[in-house]
Amino acid sequence: MFSSVKTMSLLGLSASVVTVEADISDGLPVFDMVGYLANEVKEARERVRTALKNSGLSLPAKRITVNLSPGDIKKSGTSFDLAVALALLASLEIIPAEGLEKSMVFGELSLTGQVRPVPGILPMVIEAGRYGIKNCIVPFDNAAEGSVVEGVNVTGVKTLNEAIGYMKGELLCPQGKKENNVCETNANEKADVDFSDVNGQETVKRAMEIAAAGMHNILIIGPPGSGKTMLAKRLPTILPSLSIQECMEITKIYSISGKLEKGQGLIRKRPFVNPHHTVTAQALAGGGSIPRPGECSLAHKGVLFLDELPEFSGNTLEILRQPMEDREVHISRTQGNFTFPSDFLLCAAMNPCKCGYYPDLNKCTCSASDVKKYLSKISGPLLDRIDICAEASRIKYSELKRCDKAEDSETIRERVKKAAMIQNERYAGTGIRFNSELSASDLEKYCVLGKKEEELMKNAYDMLSLSARVYHRILKVARTIADLEGSDRINVSHLSEAIAFKSIDRRYWHG
Repeated sequence: MFSSVKTMSLLGLSASVVTVEADISDGLPVFDMVGYLANEVKEARERVRTALKNSGLSLPAKRITVNLSPGDIKKSGTSFDLAVALALLASLEIIPAEGLEKSMVFGELSLTGQVRPVPGILPMVIEAGRYGIKNCIVPFDNAAEGSVVEGVNVTGVKTLNEAIGYMKGELLCPQGKKENNVCETNANEKADVDFSDVNGQETVKRAMEIAAAGMHNILIIGPPGSGKTMLAKRLPTILPSLSIQECMEITKIYSISGKLEKGQGLIRKRPFVNPHHTVTAQALAGGGSIPRPGECSLAHKGVLFLDELPEFSGNTLEILRQPMEDREVHISRTQGNFTFPSDFLLCAAMNPCKCGYYPDLNKCTCSASDVKKYLSKISGPLLDRIDICAEASRIKYSELKRCDKAEDSETIRERVKKAAMIQNERYAGTGIRFNSELSASDLEKYCVLGKKEEELMKNAYDMLSLSARVYHRILKVARTIADLEGSDRINVSHLSEAIAFKSIDRRYWHG
């Protein structure tokens, strides 16, 4: 007898519908699986056979053929096991075939019949809803993740016998709990760190507030022990809240990467990704024979923190240029082209030289050529893509032992949230959320300068030998500074502060 059930095959962030067809007929005993399958999918034959046996069922000594169609899409992963098992059971008339026609099934089977979680449930359930499927059967540990999708009932099963009982109508399995549509994100809720822990470095704190308000890339330069890493780790505590759409985008990426925690639903906090400087270019950008998101994409809508920036290999750093510009990573393979979102805030920290103390000539042991060689590890095109450069100076003893408490993250975050709301209202309906996303044509509309501001910008452009890209980034930062002050227009003070934050890197790299 013939039966079929729908499931999904993941290709990057997208999913394609796959029909699992099972046929059991008279003939020599054989169990064939066809349909352009990767090795782990072919191995499903033994997992399914043994899981059925250990669940009190057995396959007859007949000719069994399972086809995963369409045959021109390569199927990989272990999420097809449960669908194959249920299609076979429907062919044996152990479960009704009618119920399978209205459902999609995902899950890996252990040899004991346990249904194990699989990556990518969220994008697969989303695609199931678009396909018109209203019911999905998923591993119990993936139920919370799949249930964030509106309009689709997600049923979690722990074992193959539970799935069988559910399909027969004999067992009521728990439905995944639907989450509300309001993303009440509190970035520093239960956080172990806070800006109040950091004494001094008011200039860097101001730079980070501006960076958070407009999601601008920032570079912190300073000697060892000046608090660069400490400050960077507190940046997520002042970032504005995520929208529901952003939460869904982040959760999809972590879902296909298999990085969601057991039973986790929607991710509601901005990611903070901190790769070691030995990370490879492929690990940073993503890739592999079956492409998976890299660190750039895992930091989507959050912070990518690169500590000790010059210690990263040159090739690894240069691969950041395209994601920083396009906010996407494009990977080409023989199976097709894959696109992963990578709209992150880059926060980088570095020493000004190998010993770390330049330009303090009393402590710096590096020669002029050593300093130049060290700084040359960061290319001009990469620097151009960094909006703000802040200098962390050595902390004075009086600042270290100050009695009054420094400003906490929540206070700073309230100012950031107000600036973010101004941007949301200004760019409503345009697809833009933050000032850092403005294109060159958008700047002409939203960053209009007065006569005095034009004159200041012209002088800075000529004196600092700025590129067109840097010019545009200064305007974006000035727009954010104006938003933090609640100003409708960019004035001289806003522009001056934006230029000052960009001129620091010119001083280090251009003398």
